[in-house]
Amino acid sequence: MKQSYIFEYQNENDFRKKERSVRKYNMLAYKKLTFDYYPRIRNGEFLGEQVYKDKNTKSYELVLPTDEMFVKVHGEIRLHYTVYEDKKIVLLTNITPEGILEEGHRAELTAYKGVMISKANPEKDMFKINLLNMMQNK
Repeated sequence: MKQSYIFEYQNENDFRKKERSVRKYNMLAYKKLTFDYYPRIRNGEFLGEQVYKDKNTKSYELVLPTDEMFVKVHGEIRLHYTVYEDKKIVLLTNITPEGILEEGHRAELTAYKGVMISKANPEKDMFKINLLNMMQNK
C-alpha cells in the first residue's frame, strides 16, 4: 500500500483565512482545490510548476482555475506548497494573491461587472475592469 503524504501548514490560521476567502468568492477554484487537487497531492501526485528543488525538498506553485477577468485585475490564484519527500509531509505555505484574499476575509467585498473589487483601491480596480471591457469590445 502506498503511504500518503500528511498536510501541515506554515501558518494554519492565515492559510485557512485565505482558503475561506477563495471558497466565498471563487467556488470553482475552491471545489477543484478541495475535491481534486488536495487528494492528488496527498497521494504523491505533485501538481503545478516546480519552482525550487533541494536534496529532500521541492516547492511548487499550482494555478487554480478562475475567471479570466479576475486574473487580469488581481492576478492568478496560486497554491504554494513545499514537499518533504523523506518525511512524507506536504507543507501548505500560501495562497496568492494575498491582498484581495485577506481583504475578502476581513470585510465583505463588492463586485463590479462580475469581478470583486477591493475596498482599499476600488477606483483602481473599476478602472482596470472598464479598460479591459473597452479593449474586448473593440
